[in-house]
Amino acid sequence: MQAVNPVFKKENVQPSVIKFVAHFFSYVFHPLFIPLYVTWFLTFVHPYLFAGFSVQQKTWLLIRISYTMVFFPLITVVLLKALGFIKSMLLTTQQDRIIPYIACGIFFFWAYLVFRNQPNIPTVLTAFTFAVFISSSVALMANIYFKISMHAIGMGGVLGLFLLIMNSNTMLMTLPLSIAFLLTGIVCTARLIISDHTAKEIYAGLFVGIACQLVASVVT
Repeated sequence: MQAVNPVFKKENVQPSVIKFVAHFFSYVFHPLFIPLYVTWFLTFVHPYLFAGFSVQQKTWLLIRISYTMVFFPLITVVLLKALGFIKSMLLTTQQDRIIPYIACGIFFFWAYLVFRNQPNIPTVLTAFTFAVFISSSVALMANIYFKISMHAIGMGGVLGLFLLIMNSNTMLMTLPLSIAFLLTGIVCTARLIISDHTAKEIYAGLFVGIACQLVASVVT
């Protein structure tokens, strides 16, 4: 009798179109881009938070977020790959994620300190940047034990922020919150389809993202 190999590799049998859509949402809603999307929402969509800011000031704020919380972390990952410190820019292994988590945490904390020392910046944005820093720190610690989903953490942060805005009664959040829930479901499903994440890693990421946002809103 032929021996049965005890190790089975889970094959992804999803249609090509489904995989394409999953890749599309994974890239568009990459966790590095979440701070930029959130800042755009707070500055240009929320009716009151940045009411005293001109369009030029709002645009400049988006640029600052872009290079501090998006460009610098991204270029750090590129350099780490070029220097051979990580195997893939996709950070597919727990070992590859260690240095990027630390480096990104530094940039996120820098952004928080800058906003905290500027009284004209609404507390909501300052708290969000602090939540991003906390999330990256918690993810670094969780990475010791399992590969927590960074995409789920990012989307969880958006959900947490939108729930806080809804609770503050400063804006009607029915449509934004519904869209956020829909996109969270799509992104998390996409990660299950095209990555080796388990449901546990997805749910853990959502919990961390929401919880860190709530904690930051209390501390800030």
